Amino acid sequence: MKMHFCIPVSQQRPDALGGRYVLYSVYLDGYLFCRVRYSQLHRWNEQLRRIFGNSLPPFPPKYYLAMTASMADERRDQLEQYLQKVTMDPNMLRSDVFIDFLKLVQLDTFSITIKTAALDIFLPDGRNIQIEILTSDTAERVLEVVSHKIGMCQELLGYFGLFLIRFRKEGKLSVMKKLADFELPYVSLRSAGMENCKVGLRKWYMDPSLDSMLMDCTAAVDLIHMQFLELSQEVRHYGYLQLDPCTCDYPEPGCGAVLSVGNDEISCCITLPDNQTQETIFQMSRVKCWKVTFLGTLLDMDGPQRTLNQNLELRFQYSEDSRWQWFVIYTKQAFLLSSCLKKMISEKTVKLAAENPEMQIEVPEQGKSKKCHIQQSQKDSSRFPPRKSKIEIAKANCVFGTIKEEDL
Repeated sequence: MKMHFCIPVSQQRPDALGGRYVLYSVYLDGYLFCRVRYSQLHRWNEQLRRIFGNSLPPFPPKYYLAMTASMADERRDQLEQYLQKVTMDPNMLRSDVFIDFLKLVQLDTFSITIKTAALDIFLPDGRNIQIEILTSDTAERVLEVVSHKIGMCQELLGYFGLFLIRFRKEGKLSVMKKLADFELPYVSLRSAGMENCKVGLRKWYMDPSLDSMLMDCTAAVDLIHMQFLELSQEVRHYGYLQLDPCTCDYPEPGCGAVLSVGNDEISCCITLPDNQTQETIFQMSRVKCWKVTFLGTLLDMDGPQRTLNQNLELRFQYSEDSRWQWFVIYTKQAFLLSSCLKKMISEKTVKLAAENPEMQIEVPEQGKSKKCHIQQSQKDSSRFPPRKSKIEIAKANCVFGTIKEEDL
């Protein structure tokens, strides 16, 4: 599945020889990931191509003359699409060339040297543990260290993930984003530039029935509060991820909403203009596609706050009364919501593979590549739209045929 990479801005900088170069600000899930030059990405692409050959997506060509504004915008869009597509290959994601380059540009962007450091990891039960890491350790590596320290079985790592979380003034916990395996938690924590921002260990699956897979590991069970598991499964929204309050356009524009996502559905508690509430449930089996759109402008690029403006939307096409309709949710957690939708589709695919062996789905070990021959009718189109049109969705994004899992 595609990752939420985007390059919404670029800046011209003077070089040591008196010329100028373009520095691209690359965002992942709405947060500044790195700043990088075209020449760096070009060398990286050449290294990847020597290993993976023609399986790589096309890379934007060099220009030997000065670029016009339209040419610069086109290159920025092409680089954005390249990053989105190159991360779809699981073999590439695990390669040393891929990971080493992304580690380097993260460290360079935020001027962090490689050294030993202490990192606090907050657990779901409110405790935190301190581990010793290198500042260059990836989220995948940090997760392994944490699991070893708390005694969790290594084969269960795929059911958990590291997240950026934030404790708000009223004491409530807000999940900001899930850290990708190749992200550096030490760097991400410091680059977020938010007060009370922490790295947290949380379960990373949306299907409550998967709880049964963890019962034989005491450490894993402790993380999801064993004493409440059996009873909680009878409670509405058990195992769901609840997002911060947001707004939506249903049943009319400007309605407040609280979203709970899990178990193949999006549950919305909507506050109507007359302050009455209604609960609406959107089943994932009736979602055709969705799209994350960036509506606002960037915040101060040189200040401590390097996130995108919170003015984001996720719109999804849904079958209701035998016709397709678009529903829009305005939330700063649009990327997290999109990740949850993709996670539910992935879990559904694995469950179908287990129930229907004749579908010829090869279900790999966690983190390994996989082949899938199920016909999918759902698509995530979460890249940013062209800069000249902030809200318009291209007609091509609304036409879907048979979509392979790797296209999601």
